[in-house]
Amino acid sequence: MYSSKKQSSPSPGPGDAEVREPAEEYAPVIFAQDAYKHVISFDMLSGNEDRENVLRARESGKGVLTAPFKLLNNRLGVILTYTVYKTELPPNARPQERIQAAIGYLGGIFDIEALVDKLLHQLAGKQSIMVNVYDTTNERPISMYGSNDTGSGMYYKSTLNFGDPSRKHEMHCRFMQKQPWPWLAITSSLGTLVIALLIGYIFQATVKRIAKVEADFQKMTELKKRAEAADIAKSQFLATVSHEIRTPMNGVLGMLQMIMDTDLDTTQQDYVRTAQASGKALVSLINEVLDQAKIESGKLELEMVPFDLRTVCDDILSLFCGKAQEKGLELAVYVSDQVPETLIGDPGRIRQIITNLVGNSIKFTERGHIYLTVHVIEEVMPSLDVGTGAQYANTLSGYPVVNRKRSWENFRLFNRELNSCEMPFAPVASDSVNLIISVEDTGVGIPFEAQSRVFTPFMQVGPSIARIHGGTGIGLSISKCLVGLMKGEIGFASKPQVGSTFTFTAVLTRACSSGNENKPSEFKEISALVFDHRPVRAKVTKYHLQRLGVQTESMTDLDQYISKVNFGLQVAKLVLIDKETWLKESHSMPMLVSKLRNKDQRDSPKLFLLENPKSSVMNSSDISREFHLNVIMKPLRASMLQVSLQRALGGIDKVNCRNGVVGNSTLGSLLHKKQILVVDDNIVNLKVAAGALKKYGAEVTCADTGKKAITLLKPPHSFDACFMDIQMPEMDGFQATKRIRVMERDLNEQIERGEVPPECASVQRWRTPILAMTADVIQATYEECLKYEMDGYVSKPFEGEQLYREVARFFQNQDQVQ
Repeated sequence: MYSSKKQSSPSPGPGDAEVREPAEEYAPVIFAQDAYKHVISFDMLSGNEDRENVLRARESGKGVLTAPFKLLNNRLGVILTYTVYKTELPPNARPQERIQAAIGYLGGIFDIEALVDKLLHQLAGKQSIMVNVYDTTNERPISMYGSNDTGSGMYYKSTLNFGDPSRKHEMHCRFMQKQPWPWLAITSSLGTLVIALLIGYIFQATVKRIAKVEADFQKMTELKKRAEAADIAKSQFLATVSHEIRTPMNGVLGMLQMIMDTDLDTTQQDYVRTAQASGKALVSLINEVLDQAKIESGKLELEMVPFDLRTVCDDILSLFCGKAQEKGLELAVYVSDQVPETLIGDPGRIRQIITNLVGNSIKFTERGHIYLTVHVIEEVMPSLDVGTGAQYANTLSGYPVVNRKRSWENFRLFNRELNSCEMPFAPVASDSVNLIISVEDTGVGIPFEAQSRVFTPFMQVGPSIARIHGGTGIGLSISKCLVGLMKGEIGFASKPQVGSTFTFTAVLTRACSSGNENKPSEFKEISALVFDHRPVRAKVTKYHLQRLGVQTESMTDLDQYISKVNFGLQVAKLVLIDKETWLKESHSMPMLVSKLRNKDQRDSPKLFLLENPKSSVMNSSDISREFHLNVIMKPLRASMLQVSLQRALGGIDKVNCRNGVVGNSTLGSLLHKKQILVVDDNIVNLKVAAGALKKYGAEVTCADTGKKAITLLKPPHSFDACFMDIQMPEMDGFQATKRIRVMERDLNEQIERGEVPPECASVQRWRTPILAMTADVIQATYEECLKYEMDGYVSKPFEGEQLYREVARFFQNQDQVQ
């Protein structure tokens, strides 16, 4: 704000600005036309006269004039001020009502001398007429126009009304010549009338402009209400459609899973798996559309929970393992040792981003490999290249790849660091971890003309892509938005017929955890040797072995190792040979096997053949039978590799991996013999939920209404937990949970008073875990579950992993409940 002390400055600039002392309210000038140079203050409340003018206009609802003052051109002027109200007020409105309804002020500056002088010049022509205009509000009149020279001509005084009843004005007209002819007096009167009409016209135009501004404001308010109503309707529509589609899909996928748990032949299992994959694809499509709607409305939020990124990457490889093997692709993951074991962030959204990128790579790659890598920014900052980025010969599968450096060269983080004299990266002493994650493939690539619209929602490279590969075209758009929420960036480099590399960064938080707590102790004293003529592939195998605690080395020269064996040097307990390397060195492999097994030692090394998905199964079987090798199928994952090593070392018997279920034994140990109540009005969903829980050893009781659930869960009871559907007739899950919590509070108050029923003698506090079970996955529903004191949220259709994550939170600490 410019203070009134700077009036003498011809044009206030930033250097002349004075800041007002803090005040309760301000009246800043937000729009000025050609007369802006005559404004002496950008805060109309900073000067006493301006402040009085604005406050009087606000209270009266009428136009208000200031006292005459000198403009910057040394002429006298006045300011006419009107108040703009947000609502239409009655004529008899009180001043306090007008103050509360005021939202702004509209003012005009009038140069009285110039205005009157121009009008009189046109009116008087060649006649000598002297006109004086005075402000007579105070005892001492203020001359607004004209000189104080008095003449002897005919004199006439009239009162002027400018619309402000609190100020008084007079106009004195006098002929400088002798008494004019009568028609001159008539002309003077007409001139005065014309001036009054002109001023009235100005005021009328100002009033019309104010009315138009108020009308536009009312129109914008109405449009805003309509837009908000449309947004609410869209959210409700999406929630309803999602629920109506997910409810039958839960029954379809659940029943398919139950069929898979029965005795099926190979053809039947293939049919069931195909149907289940199609159902999951439909659910995934629904989730993508909902995510896009959440992003557009700004309601998408991230979780902050601890998780293991390496396990997330293994799960993603397991998801695409079948598709990669069908197409004969090499699929691998590598996570740097610099990445902490446990991070805090949103694992579901990170999984979603990587799944979108790997899924696209699988979709558009027919030969070669897909390679997922995770590093911290500190590693790639000095060289701006990781692993296979620039050397075509040194890749996972031997096929050329694009330079991955180009996928992140436009990131603001790298550009900022490169401009600072290329100094080494110095990590900030904080808990933040900056990750850089890349997905490299050797697919068809993206045409140059289509690369500008890769991240545009619902856009694909071309119509043929949609027909051949399918998809909605919103996966990358959602991924870009999610990366932005994680304070990261995403980019890509692609070359037609060579491949693509997508890279994104994410800012996560380091969690306090021990790095060795997940490594099985039985492998810590075991050493391993990896034979692979491709260094990148050997690095991946070494990474997975070291995760299990195995001391690992890698070699590319087979003859050199045979020489070490001949000299009696220490031999590793495990020897892993890649299938492609075995075929390349097939003339030396029999000698190596013979040397290792004829060694004078009690336990000869265990030999493993790492099977590439592109190799024929028949050749692998022949090699393994001839040389008695243990075959490990790729892609490598820690859990699968652990089971393979334990079998070879005799640590465990064959593990039941039926239908690819992982972690069932852990979930079964949590749910074994647990009394679970399942409440759902849909009979099919009731069977699916009960069947899934019974598979893990739980004893399930079913109820189809909320009222039955209240009766069954009236304390004391024998149930360990309850799965409660939200949308049910008569009484929904929210109201049923509310009634149950009231009964539990009443019982807890009795326990505190010592009025303990005999059945609750050993209970200090009664609370039954209740998990919400619904097909509605809108964020507002999750918040509603927390509001009604539910303990978790399971969306339909749910799977073993999701069920374990929710159930483990309260069953692992069962001793503090009931």
